[in-house]
Amino acid sequence: MTVEKGSAWGWSAPLPEDGVLVHSDAEARAVVEGARRAQQPVPTLGLLGGDLARTLGATGDADRLRGADAMTFPVDLGSALVDGRLHWFVAHLVARRSWWRGRTIAVMNAQWLGTWDVAPRAHPGDGLLDITDGTLRAGDRLEARRRLPTGTHLPHPDLRTARVAAEQFDLEPALDVWLDGERIGRARHLSVRLEPDALRVVV
Repeated sequence: MTVEKGSAWGWSAPLPEDGVLVHSDAEARAVVEGARRAQQPVPTLGLLGGDLARTLGATGDADRLRGADAMTFPVDLGSALVDGRLHWFVAHLVARRSWWRGRTIAVMNAQWLGTWDVAPRAHPGDGLLDITDGTLRAGDRLEARRRLPTGTHLPHPDLRTARVAAEQFDLEPALDVWLDGERIGRARHLSVRLEPDALRVVV
């Protein structure tokens, strides 16, 4: 059930016996993609690291995930059609050629991208993707990088932001696409969509 402002979210429950421990967003995505391509249910994920884990306040303690203090949350899942091929992501999609020039698109399910607070309003259970899209001048890029750790890079007149369930992008020139920190290739057409409450995770 998509979380609403002021309402309780998640419940006290440990990682089930068939749950899978993951140490990064890339590991979590690999589990999701493997299950989806095999047309099998995605197992519950125990989050030990990564940007989704940080957004949810995970401690990185594997023993906690099996104990009485563990919390289970229903979280959203991102799907991406990248030049006609379907992929999934748990934390974020980034399309760029370079951090220093050209267009950059960040599609966030999690709040964090490494040490950067890219999407301060993002919540992995709110049924929305947080998008930042634009091209900054060199000086503005330096200032944005300085502000990213605190989430104060927004708003900016040259950056379009949106909170949506789905979005399409035409990329000209083509951009490299990164899913949960892993580059999957270069693309010219990109379509993203949110699958509400598609995962169960434990922190």
